[in-house]
Amino acid sequence: MNRLSIILPAKNEAPALAQLLPRLRAAQPAAEIIVVDDGSTDDTRSLCASSGVMCLSSPYSMGNGAAIKRGARAATGDVLVFMDGDGQHDPADIARLLEKLGQGYDMVVGARDWGSQAGVGRGLANTLYNWLATRMTGHPVADLTSGFRAVQAEKFREFIHLLPNGFSYPTTSTMAFFRSAYAVAYVPIQAAQRIGKSHIKPLRDGLRFLLIIFKIATLYSPLKLFVPTSAAFFLLGSANYAWTYFHGGRLTNGSTLMWSAAVIVFLIGLVSEQITALTYRRDA
Repeated sequence: MNRLSIILPAKNEAPALAQLLPRLRAAQPAAEIIVVDDGSTDDTRSLCASSGVMCLSSPYSMGNGAAIKRGARAATGDVLVFMDGDGQHDPADIARLLEKLGQGYDMVVGARDWGSQAGVGRGLANTLYNWLATRMTGHPVADLTSGFRAVQAEKFREFIHLLPNGFSYPTTSTMAFFRSAYAVAYVPIQAAQRIGKSHIKPLRDGLRFLLIIFKIATLYSPLKLFVPTSAAFFLLGSANYAWTYFHGGRLTNGSTLMWSAAVIVFLIGLVSEQITALTYRRDA
């Protein structure tokens, strides 16, 4: 039987961990539990020690993705389960993820319903991400940004160098698995209200969510994003030229600029496609 490692990134989540760790141990008594303390200033470390749980501590905050990477490197299990340390995820759902993983999948993600989203804005953003990722990959993506997932450890570690130190590790890992033809499945879950205050700031992280959209494309197939964009610039330039030609008999700088943009965007996409191919190349 495969050994299981459960990894929980945590930053000042001691109140939530005090409730979560006993439930986690009861649900998976044989599992290795690793709490990655991302520069917490509360009593996370002492709480882990009293609970008999491994705690990897950082002297300062490095980010959620950095905590995931540290935990994945330290884990000894053949299967890794990642879940938030804020109490949103139900330890009882781990068994459902593992059951699905045992059916031949390489990654199984806990997919939240609309009622589990942290606000309307986050729900709409996640819906957009899921739609775009589905269009890019050709596979149904039920929850691109869920932090609750079970993966085959060996395959997950192939992509550690790609994972960012911030909050978008779920997006990166999911798209990397699709790109590498590893099977991904989704299991419906209900996420509870988090205990404590979220570390995500809407204004600060607004740009990050926008960049995730571009990351979705560049991690899978850049040309699927850049070719339509290039075509849009070309058509806009042609439409502008048609208008100015019939009304003034001339070619304007606006049309030339849009045609130039179409060529530049296409070339950027072509170069990005080659870089993406090299990123996922495995040396024998």
